[in-house]
Amino acid sequence: MLPSVKARWCTRVLKIKPFELFLQYIFLDEVTYIRHWDKGIKYLADAGILENVIMILTGSDLAIIKEARMRLPGRRGNANTVDFHLYPLSFLETVQLKKQFSQEKLNQLLNTEIVPSADSINKLFEAFGAYLIHGGFLTAINDFARYEKILPSTLVTYSDWIRGDVLKRGKQEHYLREILAAIIKRYGSQVTWNALSRDLSIDHPQTVSDYVALLATMDAVFVQSALIEDKLTAAPKKARKLMFSDPFIFHAVTAWLSSETDPYRRQITPLLSDPDRSARIVEACVATHYQRYFPTFYIKAKGEVDIAYVDQRRFWPLEIKWSGQIRAKDLKQVATYRNSRILSKLPQFGNIYGVPVEPLPLALLRLRAGLDNFDL
Repeated sequence: MLPSVKARWCTRVLKIKPFELFLQYIFLDEVTYIRHWDKGIKYLADAGILENVIMILTGSDLAIIKEARMRLPGRRGNANTVDFHLYPLSFLETVQLKKQFSQEKLNQLLNTEIVPSADSINKLFEAFGAYLIHGGFLTAINDFARYEKILPSTLVTYSDWIRGDVLKRGKQEHYLREILAAIIKRYGSQVTWNALSRDLSIDHPQTVSDYVALLATMDAVFVQSALIEDKLTAAPKKARKLMFSDPFIFHAVTAWLSSETDPYRRQITPLLSDPDRSARIVEACVATHYQRYFPTFYIKAKGEVDIAYVDQRRFWPLEIKWSGQIRAKDLKQVATYRNSRILSKLPQFGNIYGVPVEPLPLALLRLRAGLDNFDL
């Protein structure tokens, strides 16, 4: 094992020549698949072999990385930030990558002082429709650009990642299948661990909670809790909403569970053509975007508010309406807050019962640019 080898051998393996003073970089991808990787790095650091080296470690199992990095005190350099949490590309980043707008047009879309043209809004809705298919994963984005669909092999690659990381932690595949199927069945709905366990062969609610927690540490699942409004924290005794962290993860998991040979044509396309089911995908997409940057919850009072994110020591309610019609009875709760907004499928701005309405893809595009908050 690496901790027991000689320093001179390590120098030769890592191709670090003695007495070289220029900075060198070592990238170790999926480091958690290497047994005792943290002990090896500790040995190299203590031996002085990494003095002029920046070592970048990546892995999909956040829990293991968090546990191991605690065993490396004083060996992580002097930089202010040494830990980075990488997500799939956001909607904005995907639009930028695909160069769907000129820089001038994109700047106009991001500028809240400018009302975008109808043509730009329509084009943005088309871009968001594609994002609901490929999400922020480069392989899926490339598939869609080349073939106008997602290849089955691409979906298998990512479902295998989820299965592999879960099985690596000693979990059972048949339990995983049941839990993932239950998440899809109740997608975007409030659910308790007890209610989930009653529908499964799993006897204990804690087992369900443990599996979901593991999926959350892998960034495969987001657990959206209810908000305690006066404390700006999660309500531990209220039901939660379970959703996948990216639309593409939803499609990959669905394809694995069904073993469908043509998942794009038989699953993804029909799903996004169904108003009710696509609305749940959209709500999850918006919620998981906000949770990248803010503590994100939902509100359950006399009525329900889809998203409430916390910023500037207050919460900001958002109602997602991915349909051509907005009903008054669905707005009773969100209309009680002066700083609430409705993100809708309508391509124009408006106001309903005193609540501002704006095109959902535009609001999502502006999120990362920090342009979505306004004072009232």
